[in-house]
Amino acid sequence: MNLPNKLTMGRIIAVPFFIAAYMTGYFVIALIIFIAASFTDMLDGKIARSRGLVTNFGKIMDPLADKILVYSAFCLMVADGTVPGWMLIIILAREFLVAGMRTVAASEGIVIAAAMSGKTKTVLQMIAVPLLMLGLALQNMQYGKYVAILGQVFLWASLIMTVYSGIEYIVKNRSVFRA
Repeated sequence: MNLPNKLTMGRIIAVPFFIAAYMTGYFVIALIIFIAASFTDMLDGKIARSRGLVTNFGKIMDPLADKILVYSAFCLMVADGTVPGWMLIIILAREFLVAGMRTVAASEGIVIAAAMSGKTKTVLQMIAVPLLMLGLALQNMQYGKYVAILGQVFLWASLIMTVYSGIEYIVKNRSVFRA
């Protein structure tokens, strides 16, 4: 297994530790784990492309690892009231829609590449989650409220980009529905 794939697997392995830290109220530790895992996402892609180490395993597991990490965080935040459940439903519906479209397209020999709007959505989510966690960690401090508000701004921005990118996938790939 090459280094980028090890980093991807490390991100997946980090998720239960992230969940445990979050659920026990160790928000700073959860935040550190989340940020470190998010950093590996950027790092594994750069290494894979620069060294010619792109693999089918990486193509499948890298975006899956991102989703496991981010959506685990969102589930925890729905449970504690930080994120409204309806937002997570919209986010997950878009993911299932895109995954379904890609599966159908692949069965027809068509590859649906990731669009910039989907990548932007992921970046916004990976900024929103740490800000929301930091807001929780600092909730009893003077500036905690402002960090939490900033996290909500990024959460809403990611939701808007989620809806936009979902619509973009449908419009650009509507031929998948006709096949």
